[in-house]
Amino acid sequence: MIEINNLNFGYSKHKPLFKNMSMRLSNGHIYGLLGKNGAGKSTLLKNLAGLVYPQGGQLDVMGFNPTKRQPALLSQICFIPEEFYLPPVKIDSYLKANAPFYPNFDHQYLATLLKEFDIPASNKLIDMSYGQKKKFIIAFGLATQARLVIMDEPTNGLDIPSKAQFRKIMASALTDERCIIISTHQVRDLDNLIDTVIMLDENDVALKASVEEITTKLTFKKVKEIDESIFYAEPSLSGYNAVMPNYHHEESKLDMELLFNAILAEKTKFKPLFS
Repeated sequence: MIEINNLNFGYSKHKPLFKNMSMRLSNGHIYGLLGKNGAGKSTLLKNLAGLVYPQGGQLDVMGFNPTKRQPALLSQICFIPEEFYLPPVKIDSYLKANAPFYPNFDHQYLATLLKEFDIPASNKLIDMSYGQKKKFIIAFGLATQARLVIMDEPTNGLDIPSKAQFRKIMASALTDERCIIISTHQVRDLDNLIDTVIMLDENDVALKASVEEITTKLTFKKVKEIDESIFYAEPSLSGYNAVMPNYHHEESKLDMELLFNAILAEKTKFKPLFS
């Protein structure tokens, strides 16, 4: 689906965001893209969508070079940015203007999603709240039936019930032919949704591993005391929340926020496990 080879990019010559970054992403997966502010999450997504151009290396998205912005590729990419603009028109007018760009657009599926998100189809976009607009643009993006779905901070502006709806809808939206990439700071919003974690740090990929691989190699548990077997720990009310190698093949639930903090703080300890 996506091949990234030795990608180099920066908005300034003196401050590169990516240095020789390489990665492969496959269809049939929901990837969670994590990183600190300024790590390049949004920029990586824009490179994949052909909205910015790399300074070196190669990008292959479904057999196309995204920098050429060919219609055959763009019609198969749904990109939902963190900040977006919706014109002051009714939903049906928006659909007449934009749905034709996507040959597989599913109007019935859109109607189902709008009902799930509790958005009347007769609404005027300008009269919606920010959260309603966000839900509409997510529903429209999924209804395009694009093979590559890219979402930048999709849960920003959503209330707690809407976040639960979002997770339910996204889980059902994945198919064997589709690749979904979700970038977020709110890592807990991706719990039980993504199947692969990608973490960016220091101009490169600090971690790319499936949830299954992570929970096979690491265990997440509460402990009363810290010893040398623990890679990383954070204080909790009853001791510490800890990450450690899974020597005894224990089953544990991935704590994505704890993993994120652990990788940033103790990268050298984790690197041998996920090289």
